[in-house]
Amino acid sequence: MMITGTTITWDQLWEALYESVLMVSISLFIGALIGIPIGILLVITRPGGILENKWLHNILNPIINIVRSLPFIILLIAIIPLTRLIVNSSIGTSAAIVPLIIYIAPYIGRLVENSLLEVNPGILEAADAMGATPFQVIRYFLLPEAFSSLILSLTTAAIGLIGATAMAGAVGGGGIGDLAIAYGYQRFDTLVMLITVIILVLFVQGVQSLGNLLSRKARRG
Repeated sequence: MMITGTTITWDQLWEALYESVLMVSISLFIGALIGIPIGILLVITRPGGILENKWLHNILNPIINIVRSLPFIILLIAIIPLTRLIVNSSIGTSAAIVPLIIYIAPYIGRLVENSLLEVNPGILEAADAMGATPFQVIRYFLLPEAFSSLILSLTTAAIGLIGATAMAGAVGGGGIGDLAIAYGYQRFDTLVMLITVIILVLFVQGVQSLGNLLSRKARRG
C-alpha cells in the first residue's frame, strides 16, 4: 500500500527501518566486542599503566587514529574488495555491516579509553595496595567504576552508527539512507526525504534517551 503523496509503500518503509536497526545492532555488538578490549589495552599499556607496554601501545594508538581519520563514505568504498571477500557482495545490508564494524570498533576503543581514564587514580592505587592482580583491577575496580560512562560511550557510538548507516545508502547499503537517496533525492520526492529525516531524528533521540536512562541507573546502583 502506497504512502499518500509519495512514491514508496509502507512495506518499503518498514523494511528500510528494519535494515537500519539490523545494521546498527549487529555492527554495535561486534564493534563493542572488538573495541572494548582495544580501549582497555590502550589504558593498561600506556606509560604508567598497570601493564605498561610502550611497544603495544605505540602500535594500537596510530592504527586507531588512522582508521578514525577516514570519513565513513571513503572507508566504505576503500574496503569494497575486503567486503566482497567476506560476504561475497559489495551492496546490500550484509555488505554494509563489514565497513560499519571496521569504522565503529576503533571509535568505541577510543571512547572506552576516555571513559576508563576518568576513573579516580586513587581507586587503582587502593587496588594495588590490596594486592589485586591486573585482571582483578580491570574486572573489579576499573570497569565497575567506569560503567556509567561506558554506557554513554556506547550510546555515542550507536548514534554515530545511525549516521553511518544513512551514508551507506549512497552505495546501495540498504536502510533508511538508501530509501532517502533512491526515492527522496534521485526521484525528487520531498515527502520521502522528510519522512526519513524524521525517522532518523526519532531514532537518535530514542537511543540517546535510553542511554541516559541506563547511565543514571548505573550511577545510582
